[in-house]
Amino acid sequence: MRRVVVGTTGVSIAEAAVPEPGAGEVLVRMAMAGVCGSDVHALQGRHPFITLPYRPGHEVSGVVEAAGPGATLPVGARVTMEPFLPCWACKQCRAGRQNICENMRFFGCAHDQGGMADYFTVDQRRLHVIPDELDWLRAAFIEPLGTPVHAARLAGGLAGRTVAILGAGTIGLLTLQVARAQKAARIVMTARSPRSRERAAGFGPDAVLDATATDAVEQAREALGESADVVFDCVAEQSTMDQALAMANTGGTVVVVGVPAGPVTVPLPMIQDSQLRIQGSATYLPEDFADAIDLLVSGRVDVGGMATAVRPLDEAAAAFADAASGAHIKVLLTAS
Repeated sequence: MRRVVVGTTGVSIAEAAVPEPGAGEVLVRMAMAGVCGSDVHALQGRHPFITLPYRPGHEVSGVVEAAGPGATLPVGARVTMEPFLPCWACKQCRAGRQNICENMRFFGCAHDQGGMADYFTVDQRRLHVIPDELDWLRAAFIEPLGTPVHAARLAGGLAGRTVAILGAGTIGLLTLQVARAQKAARIVMTARSPRSRERAAGFGPDAVLDATATDAVEQAREALGESADVVFDCVAEQSTMDQALAMANTGGTVVVVGVPAGPVTVPLPMIQDSQLRIQGSATYLPEDFADAIDLLVSGRVDVGGMATAVRPLDEAAAAFADAASGAHIKVLLTAS
């Protein structure tokens, strides 16, 4: 079978044996896999937790082809995956917080398999059945949509609240749709490039602002009519954290959704005195996947137009280049 490998020399296709499902595992035939921003950052050497070479593909969906001993998912089931691989035994797992497992492995990032392959095996507990109402393209967004659903849950919900979203990539645009679905009072977005701002405007925020403007914070607060109740930092670097805290001042919540490439400092006196809350948000939980599926099936989140490039698996290198170009929202790979 074919398997994508990301190494120091770039993206390549390697030949590999079809894996055999072990106890409690199933063999899945890949149907569609997304190129995540983290995949691009890893290729560029900018991801803090992924080392090269690695086998990518964690935004993946496919069809169950075979079941190992004890696995109960039926052959032919259409499935998508929660890609983190918890130990199920540590303090966090026992408390139902498997997404912050103390012994975490991550499929398609720090694992011997990834979903950008003809076949892969995985513990059936990591899989969710895709409803018949969702085609493969919309199902490809279940995993990335789970991220803002989880972030909004950690923020305490968004109904009636003012929201700022920093960054207008896939996760930022999905966060916008989650905020709208939850009936946020007003929503502003920031983005650096004119192309990103023009693209974001088409998804209906109340305002889209230039993140590089010296008065971006003042513009955001003016557009919201007040300070932001919740700021989602989908970029997570020093400049966006500075803006996020200023937008949320006083009494607001900043949710760190993006993966920081390195350390970021925060003004602790301001955080204490203004009673600001900084909340990390790491991936998702099964209930977030369930909510993401419901949002897609109901149409409250519409991903039409978000898959701006679709390539066959053999063109994985070109797909990574597409994703790195900034010209696309979401790049997908198909099995053929």
